[in-house]
Amino acid sequence: MPKKQLIGVVTSDKMDKSRRVEIDRLVKHPKYGKYIKGRTVCHVHDESNESKIGDTVEIIECPPRSKLKRWDLMRVISKSRQVDIAAMRTAAKQVDAEASTEG
Repeated sequence: MPKKQLIGVVTSDKMDKSRRVEIDRLVKHPKYGKYIKGRTVCHVHDESNESKIGDTVEIIECPPRSKLKRWDLMRVISKSRQVDIAAMRTAAKQVDAEASTEG
């Protein structure tokens, strides 16, 4: 039987070489027909720590690596577009400081 491959979003990268990936899904209620949001949480092994929070990743099934990890990271499909405001302000201050010392 082939290994499962899923696409999800990284929600935690606090652990070394491990990621928490959530896969969102919609489930139709059998009686009322309303769609209910659901999610599946997978713990993924990321050997080179290449994914960060908010990245969309493709994962594949693997033999158990630890108590929770049952998936391997195949590839990062798209990087997160979240902007770090503090980093932008620091960079702007450095540019202003360099401009004032030159001129």
